[in-house]
Amino acid sequence: MALFDLPLDELREHRSESVAPDDFDTFWSRTLQEAREHDLDARFEPVDTGLSTVDVHDVTFAGFGGHPVKGWLRVPAGATGPLPLVVEFVGYGGGRGLPHENLLWASTGRAHFTMDTRGQGSAWGGGGATADPVGGAPAYPGFMTRGIDAPENYYYRRVFTDAVRAVEAARSHPLTDATRTVALGASQGGGITLAVGGLVPDLVAVAPDVPFLCDFPRATTLTDRHPYREIALFLKTHRGRSADVQRTLSYFDGVHFAARGRAPALFSAALEDQTCPPSTVYAAFNSWAHEDKTIEVYDYNDHEGGGPYHDAAKVRWLRSYV
Repeated sequence: MALFDLPLDELREHRSESVAPDDFDTFWSRTLQEAREHDLDARFEPVDTGLSTVDVHDVTFAGFGGHPVKGWLRVPAGATGPLPLVVEFVGYGGGRGLPHENLLWASTGRAHFTMDTRGQGSAWGGGGATADPVGGAPAYPGFMTRGIDAPENYYYRRVFTDAVRAVEAARSHPLTDATRTVALGASQGGGITLAVGGLVPDLVAVAPDVPFLCDFPRATTLTDRHPYREIALFLKTHRGRSADVQRTLSYFDGVHFAARGRAPALFSAALEDQTCPPSTVYAAFNSWAHEDKTIEVYDYNDHEGGGPYHDAAKVRWLRSYV
């Protein structure tokens, strides 16, 4: 697919038409307060992986509603800490994978926490291990319309809350340095990263790659690729509910979390990306509140973005922060 979105000079100025609800901050403050009424109960069990350079811990902690959420904590073998901490969130349909996967960040000398995404982990990679015990109203297959009848019921309310609690769980381990915490992820993981960047006030850096869950009013009408297409197909059946759906989504739009971002940020965008169109990524980037921000642009790439090239860029960039 050749370039299909706005020209680059217009992308640099693009702003979302999404409007944050008046009670956006109250909604999220109340949500996190309710989650923190449950004991975090973070448990770390060593795993025998056969690896000689990285130690791995199987993690369980209490997320939204006190529900158990899984993760991996990887640290350099024999580390004594405290270590800079990288908390990573994964893409749509994926899970935390297997313990021997994803060794990059531990190999840089940092502690690396990967959060499992509730209800997912069955579409690619090494799988997931976290259920989503909450039911909901009728939805289109996938996750994008689960509970979309109201912000209180929406699936990503649970996921974003899990993500904030994941940071708290990772920070509770004695080998991690809570004052040097980074959040990052790609696609859905990038969208979760934006939420965490807006909800956790003391991160030292964030790195959302080709982030999903941004600029919903534009994304849901610009691209016919899944997962955004799930919303359009839901509305194709549930005629006349567009305004209500967009109201729910406004509580979860990465653009509004970006406006509350308080850490340096490295974004990435791909100009042929039809899954997360570049204008939706730029909408979040242009809203990011912290003045120390940059975006890497991959001109001829689709949703794979910069791939291993951008991994190298993140490694170089993070040296300035952790």
